[in-house]
Amino acid sequence: MTMELLIWGGALLSLLGVAALLWCIVLAVKARKSGLPDDQIRQRLQKVVAINLAALAVSFLGLMLVMVGVILS
Repeated sequence: MTMELLIWGGALLSLLGVAALLWCIVLAVKARKSGLPDDQIRQRLQKVVAINLAALAVSFLGLMLVMVGVILS
C-alpha cells in the first residue's frame, strides 16, 4: 500500500512538472509575440528559463519517486 502511494504521488508530481513545462512554452510564445524590444524579451525569457528548470526538476523528482516505488514493490 505504501509503495502504491509513492508511485501515485510521483506520477502526480511528474504531471505537475509537465504542466509547468507547458506553461513555460505558453509564456515563451507570449513573450516572443509581445512586440517588445529585445532587451525586455530577453528578460522575460530568462524568467521563463528559471521556471523551466524548476519544472524539469519537479518532473524528474516525480519520475524518481515512481521508479523507487516500482523497484521496492
